[in-house]
Amino acid sequence: MNTQLFKTIRWFVPAIAAMMLTIGLSAGYGHAATKAAPNLQGYGLKIFRVESGLYPFVHVYIRTFDQKMNPLLNLNKMNIGMMVKGRVYDPDKNQYIIQPLQKRGEAVRSVLVIDTSKTMKGIPFEAALRAAARFIDAKRPQDQVAIIALDDNSEGYSIVSNFERDYGTLGRRLADLHATGEKTRLYDGIAAAMELTAGSGPGSDALSKEDYIVSSSIIVLSDGKDENSAVSRSDLMTRISTMKLPIPLFSIAFSKIGEKHLRNLQALSKNTFGKYYRIDQKYNNITRSVEDIQNILQSDYVLTFRAYVPVDGEKHSLKVGIEYPTGSGKMRYDGGTFEALEPPPLPQILAAQDKLDKILPNLQGNSPYLLNPYTTGPKALALSR
Repeated sequence: MNTQLFKTIRWFVPAIAAMMLTIGLSAGYGHAATKAAPNLQGYGLKIFRVESGLYPFVHVYIRTFDQKMNPLLNLNKMNIGMMVKGRVYDPDKNQYIIQPLQKRGEAVRSVLVIDTSKTMKGIPFEAALRAAARFIDAKRPQDQVAIIALDDNSEGYSIVSNFERDYGTLGRRLADLHATGEKTRLYDGIAAAMELTAGSGPGSDALSKEDYIVSSSIIVLSDGKDENSAVSRSDLMTRISTMKLPIPLFSIAFSKIGEKHLRNLQALSKNTFGKYYRIDQKYNNITRSVEDIQNILQSDYVLTFRAYVPVDGEKHSLKVGIEYPTGSGKMRYDGGTFEALEPPPLPQILAAQDKLDKILPNLQGNSPYLLNPYTTGPKALALSR
């Protein structure tokens, strides 16, 4: 086999494996949006991945949030709009569908960062371990979890478990943790989690849908007090600001020694599109918090559309918009790019394309876009004179 073709095939196969499970869903999937939250001024969306390995079919992975960073529910074509190169797709032409990630086969990864210092000893630490166990129990079989302990190791942390799917293995690793540390190098542990997630892509050997990772997150359980980390909070903020897409950091913060330390975690969560949970000493709320985080991670959406840009090997712009609640006329947008690349004609690719072709049939020369008389046609020509 030609070496270059072999490399190309290895790049495309992971994407195909992840998409095979649910592409047979009907284009009419979804229901009308449920009753909106009282104040949706802060709602929005974030595109965190665009995959065009089955071109002309493109997958766009989206996270939505309201003013409390909770996901928006029951999105469908009636309140999702999309553009390609500035032109709006017509939803009545059935050229895109929206599906919940929870129903699909792609996996997500999470890193649990657990404070094992003596300030956590007793009820707080026991509650943190129970919550971590609940987080693991609530994940989908294909999702992966890693565990980092903030301890007295020379680096300020230990990787207790690398990314793992097996529930039993993860549970045993949790059981080995004890609150015996003399100090908490919180920022060093978070920096390690960021490095772990940044280097945890699917890789060229990810040939199954369970190994295809579409997002990563960090969950911190700590009292929020940092003690002598080599990395400062400003260093972390700089790293976060330079990332193409921040890895969401969810903070479950509680303290017996001072509320001011909790602000460190609050600031980090806010700057990564994560969420901050203030527990105080209501330790039973920790388990409810991790259940909420799992709900957020599993409530992402996947928009699949058929592109009509000729194969040219170039990147092209797209935008996805949300009108929420339906009929409100209020839209929020986020943008991304896709590549118009011709995938190799492998049997897996052709089979996946055939399934998507039935859901999103070719318009055979007709336009997928809405017709606007002020941007196309005689009125547009008159305005340009």
